[in-house]
Amino acid sequence: MKLLKERILQDGKCYEGGILKVDSFINHQMDPWLMKAIGIEFIRRFATTNVNKIITIEASGIAPAIMTGYLMDLPVVFAKKKPPCTMKNYLSTTVHSFTKDREYEMVISPEFITPDDNVLFIDDFLAYGNTAMGILDLVEQAGANLVGMGFIIEKEFQNGRILLESKGVKVESLAIIESISNRLIKIKE
Repeated sequence: MKLLKERILQDGKCYEGGILKVDSFINHQMDPWLMKAIGIEFIRRFATTNVNKIITIEASGIAPAIMTGYLMDLPVVFAKKKPPCTMKNYLSTTVHSFTKDREYEMVISPEFITPDDNVLFIDDFLAYGNTAMGILDLVEQAGANLVGMGFIIEKEFQNGRILLESKGVKVESLAIIESISNRLIKIKE
């Protein structure tokens, strides 16, 4: 996706430890026109699936998921990183956050993801695949069918795709980062 790649090179910042900061246009301040283009591209890439629900994780996955859901006229459900006091029955799994370097419980209500659902997971980043594996676990617990996973940015050098594809997951990334070194971002063509 040319527009996204240009924006990453223009406004993205890289830090030690393989961290790519895109908070000026994706996950803090958001560019709604870019999000619309991202939603359209996800629709194109998953057009042949029979998706009936979009799933994501709070918080950075919500914007691209809601835009994709809006454009596809589908409901969007987001897994929470902590069960609220109002949620009594829930599916849960434990996930390690690369960015925050801590474990957290990811939860979702079984009333919003059921065996009748064909779900598409949308998120901002694919790195090691920890969050995606947590979502896969929740989808399996619910008895739903995962039609694929779409990521705005994939950090290829952190091998999350290999892990997911080994589980039979269809993975689509709109921009694939080959490397981040010496504060230079190299994007796969």
